[in-house]
Amino acid sequence: MMKRILFTLALMGLVSCSLPTRAPVTPSSWMVAPERTGEPLKTRSDLWLKVGSVSVAPPFDGRSLVYRISDQRYEKDFYNVYTTIPAEMIADSERQWLNKANIFSATVGQSNSFFPYYTLQATVNEFYGDYRVRPEAVVSVEFFLTAQSGGSPKPMIGANRYTKRIPLKDNSPEALVLGQQQALAEIFTLYEEQLSKYAANLPKPLGQ
Repeated sequence: MMKRILFTLALMGLVSCSLPTRAPVTPSSWMVAPERTGEPLKTRSDLWLKVGSVSVAPPFDGRSLVYRISDQRYEKDFYNVYTTIPAEMIADSERQWLNKANIFSATVGQSNSFFPYYTLQATVNEFYGDYRVRPEAVVSVEFFLTAQSGGSPKPMIGANRYTKRIPLKDNSPEALVLGQQQALAEIFTLYEEQLSKYAANLPKPLGQ
């Protein structure tokens, strides 16, 4: 009986040793980072602007790329992810873009301790690939520009929403990321023109 048990254990050990081993699957990582390359705008405020929080609506707020495959069905791709969550990725791109636009004396991020008079917040309502008819990158962003007024609730200067749909060359994750980057660049280009108009007629800080 003991010999049979030992034989069985040995056989199990040989079988387990012969099983193929799989390397862990590492997700592909992608970055959406549109860069402004044109000349700075002429309208310029001597004040500072803070790029506040960027909120991203679910199910687009996670690191996974999101595909829309029917009117009611979205799928997350856990094998293709953004390098960081979209809220951080978009906020950083937005701040760098507006700094290069030179509309304000400086454009600072959310973590900066400086407390400016003007704050720009954004809500990303759509950020996905639409594959229902033809592959498209869909990006929709709403911007809210506010001014601080003596500690009271921030008065709204302007709210603007933009949506872009960019046709993709194929169904690959790379094509989707490039499409989202182009969509964001076009949205930032449209909004910087609007922001420049706001900057020409901004309410002055208290005491000035």
